Amino acid sequence: MLHLTLRQLRVFESVARQLNFSRAAEELHLSQPAVSMQIRQLEENVGLPLFEQMGKRIFLTDAGRELFHYSRAIARQLSDLEEALNQMKGLESGSLKVSVVSTANYFLPPLLANFCRMHPGIKVSLSVGNRETVLRQLSDNETDIAVIGKPPEGVDLAAEPFLPNPLVVVASPEHELARKKHIPLKALETETFLLREPGSGTRGAMERFFAQHKVKLNMGNEMSSTEAIKQAVQARMGLAVVSLYTVELELETGRLKVLDVQGFPITRQWYTVHRAGKRLSTAADAFRSFLLTETPKHFPKAAKA
Repeated sequence: MLHLTLRQLRVFESVARQLNFSRAAEELHLSQPAVSMQIRQLEENVGLPLFEQMGKRIFLTDAGRELFHYSRAIARQLSDLEEALNQMKGLESGSLKVSVVSTANYFLPPLLANFCRMHPGIKVSLSVGNRETVLRQLSDNETDIAVIGKPPEGVDLAAEPFLPNPLVVVASPEHELARKKHIPLKALETETFLLREPGSGTRGAMERFFAQHKVKLNMGNEMSSTEAIKQAVQARMGLAVVSLYTVELELETGRLKVLDVQGFPITRQWYTVHRAGKRLSTAADAFRSFLLTETPKHFPKAAKA
């Protein structure tokens, strides 16, 4: 008979998912020796090696892959149990894990703050990453609710739009195109565009839009944050396509200019997303409803777009 503890399974699941002891230790707020000890005890209980090392990398053994499958199923069941118990407690207590793509982090914090003021007993954890990271967190059941652009097709997710997301072309106010009207798309082929990293939803939408209109762009530097993109555009390193929400301050202070380009803005939507079939806790369901009903009141102009 196996004598496994939930703690051992939790540590194993983290190491197996990341294939890295250090990152697992950081995620679990444990020391690396403590993680190694839990894995060693688990292997002794199982009677088989769960990991093998090749060079500096570790890999799951056949036994490790089998245990990983069951450990994830157990983790999901425990999460469902926790959510069921939280529902019995109502909104007086509980926890809420929210993941958002980095662009959404420009407008979501005030909404989240209002929600927390309405429900002070709920402990909220906010994670910010690019689109690929947030989708992985949803797939791995690491988050309750996510805020992203259009969800991918063929993925088992429940999604509801709650706010328009206009994408615009921005330039330095000194750029020669900043003074022109009705700029044709073909005129942009001679310009350099600054890009977010692969996996960014904004970059994907931009690339699809220009490909559909058969416009070839001169792709410039890749940058891992919208803040870096904005600074580079201000320094006249190139143009960029960004969400209008991310440049409101720069537009007000005259540090950036939205170009009058034909076909823009590209109007996308922000979605609240969770795993299809997942039993939402009372807190998660309340936050989902809050986004759907309260966001238009905070952004009335956008809601009419």
